[in-house]
Amino acid sequence: MAGKKNFVLRIDEDVYKALEKWAGDEFRSVNGQIEWIIDKALKESGRKKGSETSTRKKDGEEK
Repeated sequence: MAGKKNFVLRIDEDVYKALEKWAGDEFRSVNGQIEWIIDKALKESGRKKGSETSTRKKDGEEK
């Protein structure tokens, strides 16, 4: 497994509160929730290796 890169993220306080609530609803940390959101977006856009989601959507197929 590849290592994780550390970096500082500055976001609006209201956005953080919304992320914190969403993460709590799904029993994740805020960091875990942000990683999940980014991972999902990368898969849906076809920018993550091994993802066929965007190809299927472009072809009009349902997942």
